Amino acid sequence: MTEGTGAPFSGSIMVVGGGISGLTTALEAAEVGYEVFIIEKNPYLGGRVAQLKQYFPKLCPPTCGLEINFQRIKNNRNIHVYTMAEVEKVDGGPGNYTVNIKKHPRYVNENCTCCGACAEACQMEIPNDFNFGMDKMKGAYLPHEMAFPARYVISPQIIGTEDAKRAKEACPYDAIDLEMQPKTFDLTVGSIVWSTGWEPYDPSNLDHLGYGRFSNVITNMMMERLAAPNGPTNGQILRPSDNKAPESVAFVQCAGSRDENHLPYCSYICCMASLKHATYIREQYPDAKIYIFYIDIRSPGYRYERFYKSVKEDENVIFVKGKVAQVDEGPDGQQVTMVAEDAITGEKIHQTVDMAVLATGMQPTAANVKLPADLKYTEDGFIINDFEKGGMFAAGCANRPADVVSCNQNATGMALKAIQTLVKR
Repeated sequence: MTEGTGAPFSGSIMVVGGGISGLTTALEAAEVGYEVFIIEKNPYLGGRVAQLKQYFPKLCPPTCGLEINFQRIKNNRNIHVYTMAEVEKVDGGPGNYTVNIKKHPRYVNENCTCCGACAEACQMEIPNDFNFGMDKMKGAYLPHEMAFPARYVISPQIIGTEDAKRAKEACPYDAIDLEMQPKTFDLTVGSIVWSTGWEPYDPSNLDHLGYGRFSNVITNMMMERLAAPNGPTNGQILRPSDNKAPESVAFVQCAGSRDENHLPYCSYICCMASLKHATYIREQYPDAKIYIFYIDIRSPGYRYERFYKSVKEDENVIFVKGKVAQVDEGPDGQQVTMVAEDAITGEKIHQTVDMAVLATGMQPTAANVKLPADLKYTEDGFIINDFEKGGMFAAGCANRPADVVSCNQNATGMALKAIQTLVKR
């Protein structure tokens, strides 16, 4: 693997996005001999999977799959990785695209050994986006413990400050270059696979569900980070307001999904994610009560259905068929109360719990920022694959809501489609 030089390579493939779909696409193409460029906007590869505690179907930690893929990338000279980079413009057609890339400065060069001296020297703290702002980090930071490339980053927020000078002076390897500037360059490629992934639906749009008003209402991805060993609480699931171990937790399914005012579609992964989170809580707190408010449970396939049944057999997990209409403050000012109607009994329910988890939907990244290329989209921002035209394809969650297994399968197919474009030249 090389952090590329910017030299064009005729007949190569570009993969935009270095999450699980992008990694799979790149490796499948590179390991049969094609030159591949990975363009990733973050300072690390791994995407959303890197933020999880575990992922289906085997409930593996991210290290299980990503570490192997990173090693394969590192050992493959056909793959060139550009982190902190974005596509600015795409010209041309299938078999001959000119792509303009903008690479943002990391302010840290390849001399970095991840010794951490720069972070120790910093005094300022900034919100940690990797943990969804639930904690803070230094202005010189390693994105997370298994970040690839393994190299620190200097946040633009401290450039020009005394902290940046302290970080540079503390580095014993001359790895910090505060004079780095953005760079733009062109790459010539034969096909492009857009693996731009997904974002959690903005929970601030769901005011009736209490997010932003009550600190003990969090999202499903925030729960994932709380449970992760490298998360803000070192894997302890604690109530945000007072770091108390929760005795009861409610999951609000379809928070923004299947709703014409928000996301009209089913986001596919939310039900299984909440079932998985229920097991996280039950492992840590055997006496905790869990309430799952749902419309329908989507557990596609035998393995997922079996997992659902095992959770359902837990007497401390109570399933309530009914959509939460609103979330109110609980009687003690710390708890929150779910207000819903039981669709089976017709009874109006007021369930008070220590914390609530919103199963926010999956929104394609392109829904908020359209990509700088001639692509077609659904009304919801998913990229439509035009196989007849060829040349550019969408993989994984850029194309439709999907879990990790489906993303890998789809990405393998898109790698083949990208190769077919080159063969037809």
